[in-house]
Amino acid sequence: MDTRAYQIVELSAERRGMAAFLELKAGTHRMYGLLEVDVTLPRQHIHAHQAQTGEALSFTGYLAWCLAQAVDQDKTIQAYRKGQRQLVLFEDVDVGLMIERNIDGKRILRGHVIQHANQKSYRQIHEEIRAVQANQVPPSAEKAGWFRSLILLPWPLSRLFLSISRLVLRNNPLLAVSAAGTVGITSVGMFGKGRSGWGISSGTHVLDLIAGSIAWKPAVVEGRIEPREILSLTVLFDHDVVDGAPATRFVRRLVELIESGSGLEELAMADDKNRLVKFPCSQSP
Repeated sequence: MDTRAYQIVELSAERRGMAAFLELKAGTHRMYGLLEVDVTLPRQHIHAHQAQTGEALSFTGYLAWCLAQAVDQDKTIQAYRKGQRQLVLFEDVDVGLMIERNIDGKRILRGHVIQHANQKSYRQIHEEIRAVQANQVPPSAEKAGWFRSLILLPWPLSRLFLSISRLVLRNNPLLAVSAAGTVGITSVGMFGKGRSGWGISSGTHVLDLIAGSIAWKPAVVEGRIEPREILSLTVLFDHDVVDGAPATRFVRRLVELIESGSGLEELAMADDKNRLVKFPCSQSP
């Protein structure tokens, strides 16, 4: 008889719901890209802002802004299949992500969708994420609570609901998009802090980003070898919808946005203005 000590605990409704939602996407043909992205410049902007103001800016929010801007330039990247012969092209870029909240002393991950992210500034996206973390804004995924309730029905009712849902979602992808966004981003960088590491997942959208760890690495900059902060970034595409050429163009544009610190200019200008106010230049006599 096995005498090893163990205990049985309840799997949270959040985890059971996520597992069921991933099962809905089973069978999708995925195309993966494992990238190394130089994030030295945007990280310098973020650190400089914190040193100036004491405000810790969301790096995941910055990636979400860059993702939305890149998709906005080619919305076919976020097309969803409708039946066998049609695609649904969404005008708005809604970014779905998981945000950790502190509820009654417990840290719980809840889904949230940044709607119209392609029309928002980085500052607006950052403040929305912080508001959700502070429980000032209910996570948008809670609006689809009925869906999660049906997914979590006892077997075999839950299995029957999942089978029906696959058929419904294939013919009406708007239902999935309204609950989870048109594209998604997941941050797992804390798993390999200081070391290179990519996250691999099956994904739940036609386009997902997985932000892995950030590590210092030698890189060639204008012919010189310099230490740079390198982000391990995974990009997942639904290969049933996206081919290699448009995926390559999208990735190229996404990397350009991230590495250039695009979207952070307004923060830098505001910090410079505040610095001048605090330390006015002395005028010559």
